[in-house]
Amino acid sequence: MTDKKGIYIHIPFCVKKCSYCDFLSAPAPEEERMAYVEWVKKEIQVYKSCGYRADTVFFGGGTPSLLSAEALEELMGEVREAFDIEADAEITVECNPETVEEKKLAVMRRAGINRVSFGLQSTLDQELRLLGRIHNYKRFLESYQMARRAGFDNINVDLMSAIPGQTEDSWERTLREVISLQPEHISAYSLILEEGTPFYERQKELALPDEEEERRMYYRTREFLAQAGYERYEISNYAKPSFACRHNRKYWTGQEYIGLGLGASSYLHGTRFHNPSLMEEYHRDCRNLPALRREEERLSAKRQMEEFCFLGLRLTEGISKTDFEERFGMPIEAVYKNVLDYYLKFKLLKEQGDRIFLTDRGIDVSNQVFAAFLLE
Repeated sequence: MTDKKGIYIHIPFCVKKCSYCDFLSAPAPEEERMAYVEWVKKEIQVYKSCGYRADTVFFGGGTPSLLSAEALEELMGEVREAFDIEADAEITVECNPETVEEKKLAVMRRAGINRVSFGLQSTLDQELRLLGRIHNYKRFLESYQMARRAGFDNINVDLMSAIPGQTEDSWERTLREVISLQPEHISAYSLILEEGTPFYERQKELALPDEEEERRMYYRTREFLAQAGYERYEISNYAKPSFACRHNRKYWTGQEYIGLGLGASSYLHGTRFHNPSLMEEYHRDCRNLPALRREEERLSAKRQMEEFCFLGLRLTEGISKTDFEERFGMPIEAVYKNVLDYYLKFKLLKEQGDRIFLTDRGIDVSNQVFAAFLLE
């Protein structure tokens, strides 16, 4: 555990909503985007007197790269004034390939941003069109090379499998083409049909891969990326040595983070809360932290134990029995003996020294295993 926080800044704007997206984001005119930046700056300023240290900053969305270079630089400047940012902090901006250019990337790099995350999803243009993405593969390649020229030596590429009409061969093609670019990090997620999205409404007419095919895609992903030097450190995330995403690890290991902007979630001093999801409420309360907080939940010891287990088990390293005992004052077996015995017996969990982690079979049914750690 560390007292260094993660800082998350939500940018809720995009050029257009993708067919699968249920994130808090929507198109907006330039004047609304600029007004929002000013409101976020006001929220950041309220933290100036808190003295928090931070070693990760993550601009997520939406499409943070839709903001102007100057707006991103201003936000980063406010963050540095309000928080004690470590010299080696990991600072990430999510980018849509269609919304970056040389100048913007150069300004981002000058502002200290040192990691970009490109939402590619597929290297096949027909799959991109089906998903509702605004870029094509050629545009991604141009943006990727721009980022390299701007000095970014830590790049993530997001990919999506189980797309309607996708085959194992087309997925393999996407993997091979992205691997050839040698990004430092690859996030490879399966499509999830989220309620309220166009895909959810049309799911009966979508040619979705079946469960067995989706599973084969997952194993092929792990195999290809391992051969190319990428370590799977979380169920859907792969990195070259020393390039695992430090910010996202905070979520999985129970570390503290501060969410800034519309709807952003925080975990601070044992309490979870989130900002309002309506723009007018965020605007009204952005200078008043107590008023800004919604649905505050002080995590009980039981809830902390649950999260320690089901979030930590997402990582391939799993959870530490020693860490559990040091944190909660009792051995993990005192709370979860029956659960552990059951899933170890059926080889969905494995115990090795101090650590407990999912087996390959356990990953296939990970949601079932995670649910077993919810206490009555």
